[in-house]
Amino acid sequence: MSKFTDLLKEFGYFAQSARTAEAMMEQIVQRLHDTMTRYNWVGFYIVDKDDHRFLKLGPHVGSFGPHERIPLDKGLCGAAASSRKTVVVNDVARDPRYMSGSELVKSEIVVPVLVKSQLFGEIDINSYFVNTFTSEDQEFVESCAALVVTYLETPR
Repeated sequence: MSKFTDLLKEFGYFAQSARTAEAMMEQIVQRLHDTMTRYNWVGFYIVDKDDHRFLKLGPHVGSFGPHERIPLDKGLCGAAASSRKTVVVNDVARDPRYMSGSELVKSEIVVPVLVKSQLFGEIDINSYFVNTFTSEDQEFVESCAALVVTYLETPR
Protein backbone atom coordinates (compact mmCIF):
# COMPACT_ATOMS: atom_id res chain seq x y z
CA MET A 1 0.00 0.00 0.00
CA SER A 2 1.16 3.51 -0.71
CA LYS A 3 1.61 6.15 1.95
CA PHE A 4 -1.35 8.02 0.41
CA THR A 5 -3.61 4.98 0.69
CA ASP A 6 -2.53 4.30 4.27
CA LEU A 7 -3.21 7.88 5.34
CA LEU A 8 -6.61 8.01 3.64
CA LYS A 9 -7.58 4.79 5.37
CA GLU A 10 -6.40 6.20 8.71
CA PHE A 11 -8.38 9.42 8.16
CA GLY A 12 -11.46 7.39 7.25
CA TYR A 13 -11.23 5.44 10.50
CA PHE A 14 -10.68 8.63 12.48
CA ALA A 15 -13.73 10.24 10.85
CA GLN A 16 -15.92 7.51 12.32
CA SER A 17 -15.08 8.61 15.87
CA ALA A 18 -14.15 12.30 15.52
CA ARG A 19 -16.32 14.45 17.75
CA THR A 20 -16.11 17.54 15.56
CA ALA A 21 -15.09 18.62 12.07
CA GLU A 22 -12.34 20.70 13.69
CA ALA A 23 -10.95 17.59 15.40
CA MET A 24 -10.92 15.81 12.07
CA MET A 25 -9.16 18.69 10.35
CA GLU A 26 -6.60 18.87 13.18
CA GLN A 27 -5.85 15.18 12.74
CA ILE A 28 -5.41 15.57 8.99
CA VAL A 29 -3.06 18.57 9.17
CA GLN A 30 -0.94 17.03 11.91
CA ARG A 31 -0.55 13.67 10.20
CA LEU A 32 0.16 15.21 6.79
CA HIS A 33 2.77 17.51 8.27
CA ASP A 34 4.36 14.67 10.27
CA THR A 35 4.28 12.10 7.47
CA MET A 36 4.78 13.91 4.18
CA THR A 37 8.31 15.33 4.30
CA ARG A 38 7.75 17.99 1.64
CA TYR A 39 4.47 19.23 3.13
CA ASN A 40 6.11 21.96 5.25
CA TRP A 41 2.93 23.83 6.19
CA VAL A 42 -0.53 22.26 6.17
CA GLY A 43 -3.71 24.05 7.14
CA PHE A 44 -7.36 24.64 6.62
CA TYR A 45 -8.96 27.95 5.91
CA ILE A 46 -12.68 28.20 6.70
CA VAL A 47 -15.17 30.70 5.28
CA ASP A 48 -15.52 33.42 7.93
CA LYS A 49 -19.00 33.13 9.44
CA ASP A 50 -19.06 36.87 10.19
CA ASP A 51 -17.94 37.99 6.75
CA HIS A 52 -18.32 35.51 3.89
CA ARG A 53 -15.91 37.52 1.74
CA PHE A 54 -12.98 36.11 3.76
CA LEU A 55 -11.35 32.85 4.66
CA LYS A 56 -10.28 32.52 8.29
CA LEU A 57 -7.34 30.41 9.47
CA GLY A 58 -8.43 27.07 10.90
CA PRO A 59 -6.42 24.09 12.13
CA HIS A 60 -2.85 24.29 10.86
CA VAL A 61 0.67 23.02 11.49
CA GLY A 62 3.94 24.31 10.11
CA SER A 63 7.02 26.35 10.51
CA PHE A 64 5.88 29.85 9.56
CA GLY A 65 3.17 32.29 10.54
CA PRO A 66 0.33 32.08 8.01
CA HIS A 67 -2.17 34.73 6.99
CA GLU A 68 -4.96 34.91 9.59
CA ARG A 69 -7.57 36.03 7.03
CA ILE A 70 -7.57 35.93 3.26
CA PRO A 71 -10.03 37.75 0.99
CA LEU A 72 -11.84 35.38 -1.38
CA ASP A 73 -10.48 37.33 -4.32
CA LYS A 74 -6.78 37.37 -3.33
CA GLY A 75 -3.91 34.93 -3.62
CA LEU A 76 -3.93 31.27 -4.53
CA CYS A 77 -6.46 30.56 -1.78
CA GLY A 78 -8.76 33.17 -3.27
CA ALA A 79 -8.26 31.68 -6.74
CA ALA A 80 -9.28 28.23 -5.49
CA ALA A 81 -12.25 29.70 -3.60
CA SER A 82 -13.46 31.72 -6.59
CA SER A 83 -13.05 28.96 -9.15
CA ARG A 84 -14.14 26.14 -6.79
CA LYS A 85 -11.24 24.17 -8.31
CA THR A 86 -7.90 22.92 -7.07
CA VAL A 87 -5.00 25.29 -7.63
CA VAL A 88 -1.51 23.79 -7.93
CA VAL A 89 1.49 26.08 -8.34
CA ASN A 90 4.84 24.35 -8.37
CA ASP A 91 6.86 27.57 -8.50
CA VAL A 92 5.08 30.36 -6.62
CA ALA A 93 7.71 32.90 -7.73
CA ARG A 94 6.25 32.62 -11.24
CA ASP A 95 2.61 33.15 -10.25
CA PRO A 96 1.52 36.77 -9.66
CA ARG A 97 -1.48 35.60 -7.59
CA TYR A 98 0.79 34.25 -4.83
CA MET A 99 0.56 36.12 -1.50
CA SER A 100 3.78 35.41 0.32
CA GLY A 101 3.46 34.01 3.82
CA SER A 102 7.12 33.03 3.86
CA GLU A 103 10.02 33.47 1.47
CA LEU A 104 10.79 29.78 2.03
CA VAL A 105 7.63 28.62 0.22
CA LYS A 106 8.26 27.42 -3.33
CA SER A 107 5.15 25.31 -4.11
CA GLU A 108 1.54 25.42 -2.99
CA ILE A 109 -1.62 23.40 -3.49
CA VAL A 110 -5.06 24.63 -2.45
CA VAL A 111 -8.12 22.37 -2.60
CA PRO A 112 -11.60 23.77 -1.96
CA VAL A 113 -13.86 21.98 0.51
CA LEU A 114 -17.36 22.20 -0.98
CA VAL A 115 -20.31 21.09 1.11
CA LYS A 116 -23.49 20.71 -0.94
CA SER A 117 -21.86 22.90 -3.62
CA GLN A 118 -21.17 25.69 -1.11
CA LEU A 119 -17.64 26.72 -0.15
CA PHE A 120 -16.96 25.62 3.42
CA GLY A 121 -13.22 26.22 3.26
CA GLU A 122 -9.97 24.90 1.82
CA ILE A 123 -7.03 22.72 2.61
CA ASP A 124 -3.80 24.57 1.83
CA ILE A 125 -0.35 22.94 1.69
CA ASN A 126 2.93 24.77 1.22
CA SER A 127 6.30 23.25 0.39
CA TYR A 128 9.80 24.67 0.60
CA PHE A 129 10.66 22.80 -2.61
CA VAL A 130 9.88 23.65 -6.24
CA ASN A 131 7.81 21.04 -8.11
CA THR A 132 6.55 19.25 -5.00
CA PHE A 133 2.99 18.54 -6.09
CA THR A 134 2.46 15.78 -8.63
CA SER A 135 -0.87 14.65 -10.06
CA GLU A 136 -0.82 11.91 -7.39
CA ASP A 137 -0.40 14.54 -4.66
CA GLN A 138 -3.30 16.49 -6.12
CA GLU A 139 -5.54 13.42 -6.17
CA PHE A 140 -4.51 12.59 -2.60
CA VAL A 141 -5.15 16.10 -1.21
CA GLU A 142 -8.49 16.21 -3.05
CA SER A 143 -9.34 12.89 -1.37
CA CYS A 144 -8.48 14.39 2.02
CA ALA A 145 -10.83 17.29 1.28
CA ALA A 146 -13.52 14.81 0.19
CA LEU A 147 -13.25 13.01 3.54
CA VAL A 148 -13.90 16.31 5.33
CA VAL A 149 -16.91 16.91 3.05
CA THR A 150 -18.28 13.45 3.84
CA TYR A 151 -17.82 14.10 7.55
CA LEU A 152 -19.61 17.47 7.33
CA GLU A 153 -22.49 16.07 5.27
CA THR A 154 -23.08 13.04 7.50
CA PRO A 155 -25.76 13.62 10.14
CA ARG A 156 -24.46 13.14 13.69
